[in-house]
Amino acid sequence: MSITLEKRGVECVAELYDKDAPRTCEAVWNALPQGGEAYHAKYARNEVYTMVPRFAEEEPGQENPTVTPIPGDVVYFSFNGGMLDRRFKEEKGIDGLPGVIDLAIFYGRNNLLLNGDVGWVPGNVFAGIVEGLDRMAEACNDVWRSGGAGERLVYRRLER
Repeated sequence: MSITLEKRGVECVAELYDKDAPRTCEAVWNALPQGGEAYHAKYARNEVYTMVPRFAEEEPGQENPTVTPIPGDVVYFSFNGGMLDRRFKEEKGIDGLPGVIDLAIFYGRNNLLLNGDVGWVPGNVFAGIVEGLDRMAEACNDVWRSGGAGERLVYRRLER
């Protein structure tokens, strides 16, 4: 799968973890391409993500979960509408949805998925970046420093 920060023109390649997260991999693969506005996380530390409408016929549930993602992890989060606060949903334009999928990449160390409002937020690690993490990490850090306005994070099939 390719993952791109479109405005910055940076792409990386991730390998799906079919054996560790088969339901999540299948749900994501069948729904590609997926993408939207890119955001840098406030709480998790070195994370860039996008939120998209739910796409799986049946939610995969928890598999290969973590609350301490490492550099290169690609993580799937499913949030029901009640878990996200009103202002956040309004800012992201997702306030009319019953729930959303957060597709995230982690580009640096020392991440902790602990949110002050709801506590631990485990996510499914369904892929790992195998090419281009260094360039993507620089671009993600630039999203943090310069802002993500106009940036899109897009996930696509890459068949070799």
